[in-house]
Amino acid sequence: MKISYDLDEVELVAKQLIKNSRTRTLLFYGDMGVGKTTLIKAIVKVLGSNDEASSPTFSIVNEYKLNDGKIYHFDLYRIKDLEEAYNFGIEDYLDSDCWKLIEWPEKIEPILGNDFDEIKLKSAIKNRRILSLV
Repeated sequence: MKISYDLDEVELVAKQLIKNSRTRTLLFYGDMGVGKTTLIKAIVKVLGSNDEASSPTFSIVNEYKLNDGKIYHFDLYRIKDLEEAYNFGIEDYLDSDCWKLIEWPEKIEPILGNDFDEIKLKSAIKNRRILSLV
């Protein structure tokens, strides 16, 4: 699935992603500033969380509540290696049945397994994005 969208359409895109994802593990690829966190905020809202989503750049993982579970939002940009991910218990999060929204997943690719959806984001022109769901 490929979607070209303006930033003011991000909630509609979030609905399409949720509808078309095969798993509850979504990997977000894209350059810094492309809109990964903006899209994740919309996904958190569409999934039904009343929590205010924010970037977990320094905390590494944020947890948002749902009526029937949780959402884990990871920003792995600042981790240096896989060992650091193990140190904060990444495998416990990955083994859960909760939604897992992971920015910079390339840092932990060796332990991801095969059960995930990839979302690749690119900037097209000002305020316009191109998303591919793999």
